[in-house]
Parts: sequence; C-alpha cells; structure tokens
Amino acid sequence: MTSVAVIGGGLIGAGWAAAFAGAGCATRVVDPDPGAAARVMSTWERARVVLTQLGNLAAEAAPPVVVAILPEGGVDLIQEALPENLELKRRALADIERKIGPDTIIASSSSSFTADAIGEGLVRPDRLLIGHPCNPPYLMPVVEIAGGAATTPETMARARAIYEAMGKTVLELKKPVAGHLVNRLQAALWREAVHLVATGAASLEDTERAVTEALAPRWCRLGPMSVFALAGAERGMAGFLDALGPQFQALFDDLGAPVLDAGTCETIARTYEAANLPPLAKIAADRDATMPVILELVAQMNRERDESR
Repeated sequence: MTSVAVIGGGLIGAGWAAAFAGAGCATRVVDPDPGAAARVMSTWERARVVLTQLGNLAAEAAPPVVVAILPEGGVDLIQEALPENLELKRRALADIERKIGPDTIIASSSSSFTADAIGEGLVRPDRLLIGHPCNPPYLMPVVEIAGGAATTPETMARARAIYEAMGKTVLELKKPVAGHLVNRLQAALWREAVHLVATGAASLEDTERAVTEALAPRWCRLGPMSVFALAGAERGMAGFLDALGPQFQALFDDLGAPVLDAGTCETIARTYEAANLPPLAKIAADRDATMPVILELVAQMNRERDESR
C-alpha cells in the first residue's frame, strides 16, 4: 500500500487527502490547525460520494488521518499543499527533508512556482518535483508533473506511477515554466474574460456562457490545435493558417492585457457578486454531482475512439 503524507489541510490539501485515501493509499494530513480535522473529514465525506459515482473508490479506502506533526519514518510520497508562499514552502520542505527516508518523493502542489524555485536550499533536490492537480483533486483526473534541473528521471517515473495508479491522467512538462501547463492556458482565457467584463464589452453572465455553452462542449473532444486544424478543411492546420492566420494575428494583437490592480479587482468582484449566478455552494454541489457524469462520458468516448483506431 502506498503511504502518503499531505502537508497542509486547506482546500487543496483536503482534496488531495480525499483523492489519495479514496485510491486506497495510507494517507496522513499534517496540519497543526485545530480546524484542519473538520475540514479534511468534511471533504472526505463529500469526496466519497463523488469517487463512488466515478467508480474510483477503492475497496480498501479508509479516511485520512490528521496529525499536527509529521512523524519520522517511511512514507512513499510527500504531497505539499501549503499556501502559495515561496518562503513558507522552502522552510517547510527543508524541515520535512530531515524527517523522511532517502527514497521518499517530494511533490509540490504549487500552481505557479517551479521546482527549482521551491527546492532552493534542499540537500536532495533530485527527489523534488511539481505535482499540480486540477481542483478538486478527488474529482478532476489531471495531474501536471514538472521536474527541476536536479530532478532525476527515476523520481519523475516513480511519481507518475503513483499518480497513474490512482487513476490520474498525468501531463508532463518538457521544461519548467511558471504556472505549468493547465494554469497558463486557463490564465490566457481568464485574462480575456476579465478584459471583456471590466471594459463593459460583455456581461459576466454571457462571458460565462460563452465558455460553458460554446467552447467547453467541443473542448471535451478537441484541443485548441485540433479545433483550428478542422477549420482548415482538407489541408488541416496549414490550410487554416493560410486562410485565417493574418486575421487571428490581428485578433492576438487586439486581445486585452488587464492589470489586476485594486480597481480592476474591485470591479470584477463586485460584478461577480451582482451577476445572476447561483450561490457558490450550489455551484460546487452541482459541479460535484454533474462532473462525474461528464468525465465518465468523455472517458467512454475516448475508449471507443482508441479501440476504433
């Protein structure tokens, strides 16, 4: 049985703990906050329903255990899920490194920092990598992994094997970049959404629907490159670039570059609160109830596509 210690019992840490525990891993959450146990257990109860619906709840699944201090001894994987504060992560991992065995992998859930930045000062940076989930980790299948300059191929391979044994889809970056892969793509779209809403070009509600009803359905089956390759008819991507490359370059040049200063943040937050959208608790419940159905349908279609090749 794989043994995992999740460092931090916040939103991402509790989600990771539920994912690992649900996959049958012996899971401890290290967090001295007195409220951590309640958060982790609440997430576990919600996640069990989702994991059961996905068919991903292992027969041997047991609830994660919350502890205040990481005990010394053997653990296969450290999954750091602390707030996005570089110095905090560095201090925590330097302390953790002294307590774990020589074969323990350290994976950071950082959404923006690289392994090289986080691993500064570690004695063994060769066993450190980024293991960044899509939120919530118990629901979304993708984990991004990215090594640093010192990370060994063996570390990357072992981390991949642990995540894939959980049923995760692993995306591996060829070189480290800030924000990794998914967040960079997500940030590009959100930047334009912020620009359109902040400048009054579109309502927040219509901007949301432009994604959920226009882009998301085809993105379930097609990546952004394939969408435009199909638009090039029989010549594919080359045909599209010949026909519409200049127009899209003009569009690139016209895309917004908003700055998340105090004024823009206040505008977006106020506009979101005033928008005709369901309460966040209802949105989260709807996500947890409906996303497993969508994910299973997409997985089934992918299997059928792969079998027909």
